[in-house]
Amino acid sequence: MAITLGPAAGQDEDAVLAAINTTPLVDVMLVLLIIFLITIPVVTHTVPVKLPKESSQPSPPQPQAIHLSVDRNGTVYWGQSAVTLAQLESRLAAHAKDEPAPVVQIRGDNRVRYEAIGRVMLACQQAGIGRVGFVTEPPVTH
Repeated sequence: MAITLGPAAGQDEDAVLAAINTTPLVDVMLVLLIIFLITIPVVTHTVPVKLPKESSQPSPPQPQAIHLSVDRNGTVYWGQSAVTLAQLESRLAAHAKDEPAPVVQIRGDNRVRYEAIGRVMLACQQAGIGRVGFVTEPPVTH
């Protein structure tokens, strides 16, 4: 192997070396190939299990949810329409007889007085609806 310390005869000092060293690329590709060859059988390996063949029974109907909203002024909304307390009580009484029993979901503004929410809960209790829930938003994490 001959090592030249200066420019060879007939070559310019500023000549660009046009050779690309592909040895690191080949090394990386071989390592990736070995990793894939080892991990593919692990991923595709499953235990042979004979699953049962069953026909499913229809599930019982889920109760319809009644969506009530209370804005910051204490106005109660059934869906998108505003209702008075008397209208709310009569509608709840009519739906309380449904089978299965309905679920009431209350969305209360965080600035509303508790008294307005208490009236809605009392109307649900007097109508005979026992499943009342509150809809909230998850806390914002920074």
